[in-house]
Amino acid sequence: MSKPVVLVVEDEPDILDLVDFHLRQAGYQVHKAADGLQGLRLAQERHPDLLVLDLMLPGLEGKEVCRRLKQGQATRDIPVLMLTALASETDRVIGFEIGADDYLTKPFSPRELVLRVQAILRRRGEPQAAEALMRLGRLTIDPQRHAVEVDGQDVDLTATEFRLLHRLASQAGRVQTREALLEQVWGYAYQGYARTVDTHVRRLRGKLGPLSEQVETVRGIGYRWREET
Repeated sequence: MSKPVVLVVEDEPDILDLVDFHLRQAGYQVHKAADGLQGLRLAQERHPDLLVLDLMLPGLEGKEVCRRLKQGQATRDIPVLMLTALASETDRVIGFEIGADDYLTKPFSPRELVLRVQAILRRRGEPQAAEALMRLGRLTIDPQRHAVEVDGQDVDLTATEFRLLHRLASQAGRVQTREALLEQVWGYAYQGYARTVDTHVRRLRGKLGPLSEQVETVRGIGYRWREET
């Protein structure tokens, strides 16, 4: 089997070489770009299996690179791991809003970066079981089409938001801890990243409109999809 291809877009040579080395050691084929325009062009031409993307780039900032890729029919499904010094919650929200699959801040552990890449590619490569159409009151989830409707209207969700909603809805009435959601939805489990779940839940609620309150917060534990009476 051919090695998965990872495109790394990073303008700091030391970090670019560090990421390149550890990903190659982990068995990946790596392409490199040192600015946003080059990274966008390589992603469009070579269709890598995953993109590791810095945000503060010369030429074209990383957020715009991600936005353009997610708008392109041929590149919208390329998963994006953002690697950046921008660590505020606002930056995370913006990153996830434009379609990033994960977000890792600098300084970072190379081992953690490799684990994140492995988790994203594992989710992408897992065969999808033939799951039936799910209807919960006014909510319809179609796993085969990766489509969601509320009151018959399409809801535009990212791949991660879809997995999160599907997990909560399929376990309706049962509390899902943040740690369990990290493991089930993101594919990894460790301390310190529960806010990633919180950020996605807020985004998901905003997109569900009249069903936003169906996603209940269970204080100190996690979340659950409220069963309709």
